[in-house]
Amino acid sequence: MRSRVLVRSWDYRQRRHARGVWFRLRRILADAALAYAIPREDALGLMAEGLRAEPVGQELHPPRLILFASRGRIAKIAGARPLHVRLEAELLAAECLALIPFEAGPPVRRGPTPTRR
Repeated sequence: MRSRVLVRSWDYRQRRHARGVWFRLRRILADAALAYAIPREDALGLMAEGLRAEPVGQELHPPRLILFASRGRIAKIAGARPLHVRLEAELLAAECLALIPFEAGPPVRRGPTPTRR
């Protein structure tokens, strides 16, 4: 019992010292439909084209280059390797991540809910 309490307190302390980086990383992953590990040269090329790196990538250790790009642009990268969009070892090990955002769908109609009779 005591060892579980010690492990749990260590886990909470680590989360507190991360200063919210895991929350911010999960937040950008929530906006991504697809994720790809790409070579560093291609990531720097995307940045030269005007795409901006997500700041949360620089807060990780070692720093990662994370950016959002279009599906068509990522399709042109020969070394792009698809990843699952979730916090897993393969995604966290990638030095450069290219995320593809969800496409904007039709606007959701919000109004009164119809009642059943």
